[in-house]
Amino acid sequence: MVDVSKWPLFSVLSAEQLATVRQACVFGTLGNEAIYVTHANEVFVFGVNCSGCLGTGDLLSTLVSKKLNFLQGKKVISLSYGSGPHVLLVDEDGQLFSWGHNGYSQLGNGSCMQVLSPTLVTASLKNKRVKEVACGSHHSMALTQEGEVFAWGYNNCGQIGSGSTANQSYPRKVTSLQGRNVVGIVCGQTSSMALVDNGEVYSWGNNSIGQLGIGSNEVQLSPCPVTALQGLCVQQIVSGYSHSLALTDEGLLYAWGANSYGQLGTGSKSNHQSPVQIMAGKERVVEIAACHSTHISAAKTQRHSFCFCTPFRFLSYDGFLTVAEALRKEFDSQETSDLKFSVEGKYIHVHKALLKIRCEHFRLMFRSQWTEDQQEVIEISQFSYPVYRSFLQFLYTDTVDLPPDDAIGLLDLATSYCEGRLKRLCQLIIKRGITVDNALTLLSAAIHYDAEDLEEFCFRFCVSHLTQVTQTGAFWQSDGAMLKEFISRASRCGAFKN
Repeated sequence: MVDVSKWPLFSVLSAEQLATVRQACVFGTLGNEAIYVTHANEVFVFGVNCSGCLGTGDLLSTLVSKKLNFLQGKKVISLSYGSGPHVLLVDEDGQLFSWGHNGYSQLGNGSCMQVLSPTLVTASLKNKRVKEVACGSHHSMALTQEGEVFAWGYNNCGQIGSGSTANQSYPRKVTSLQGRNVVGIVCGQTSSMALVDNGEVYSWGNNSIGQLGIGSNEVQLSPCPVTALQGLCVQQIVSGYSHSLALTDEGLLYAWGANSYGQLGTGSKSNHQSPVQIMAGKERVVEIAACHSTHISAAKTQRHSFCFCTPFRFLSYDGFLTVAEALRKEFDSQETSDLKFSVEGKYIHVHKALLKIRCEHFRLMFRSQWTEDQQEVIEISQFSYPVYRSFLQFLYTDTVDLPPDDAIGLLDLATSYCEGRLKRLCQLIIKRGITVDNALTLLSAAIHYDAEDLEEFCFRFCVSHLTQVTQTGAFWQSDGAMLKEFISRASRCGAFKN
């Protein structure tokens, strides 16, 4: 369950409605509009409805959630909001829908007329499956499964990458990126960026404050590489109003562009036309965020979250606990538990009913014919204490907090217990914690546990840092068959070419 209860806007929903939320997007100049998707893949909206951005077919504001029947049953995989304002949404079939303000053809439907309901965008995208969308103030971008980038809308600064400043009313392929497999896209207010699968970053559009990171303030009408990041393998990019951040596969964070609000996190308010490393010497950064309509940056390490901006006001909290918060609080509580697990001589206190509700493994275990159903203490010997405690805590909180090496053990448990979501979380932790020293070990674990996505990620990391990886002790201690297959596969990828 997504806990959105701390957003003031969501206080108008009942507890039953809040419990159904799977995804949510809060937008609008004051955070007064929202779209949320339920576990049943129903799309609901409520709020101010500026320029028809709720997609309800009218311009009426509403504090009562309204279902967008046109999107019934469509699983949303990407959604973006432009401050123009307009909305883009993609479903798992790769279909792109748009609605809202359209004064600069940012909806991609060939006109400049406002659209009040979700409308399928088909022009120029026939036989294309879109997997990600991004919005600037009045321009839009879409990324296809094939790694192609399409852009359209307002183009006064070259932000759609066409080589000119003419507006574009239909999705147009950014041909300068042809031949590169793009894996991520973001928009600033009037600029754009793309991330390529080999870790390269390209930027284009408005550059008046150095937000493109190319060492100058010259506007770029076509994508150009951010050469200051050459040699680094970037994994995530984000853009604010006129600043940008990039996160590498080693957890290093770089920032550039406008800094009058302190959004670069450098300790000063000086703008930077080229990327500068920030948070050096701190914990490894695992995720970053920014929004094209704000001057705020956020970064999350493996244990903490940071925000770079001018002073802001915290939301008030009245002490009421949501269901999710109450469950989190009661984990490992001696006072209310009715069952203990003993792992490596340490007790973990849990609630049998919750385990049965949350996990099929325990649902089967606590049947009358199983001896465990009659026990007050259950001994666990096949997993370590940190791993098993983290697993039980996951059942209470839907979160995992483990270092990558322990996450391998938890991946083993998740595979054994057929816990698909936990397995995906373990893979994410391992990805975020990969280093030159442990990369080959993690690759071996991914192969062993049949985690194909993680295996591909670890392999690419090893190839990107091949010289360093081959000089580690883990490389020479690796299983011979696995090492032989790795070298053969790396060779086929051209890793040993001069």
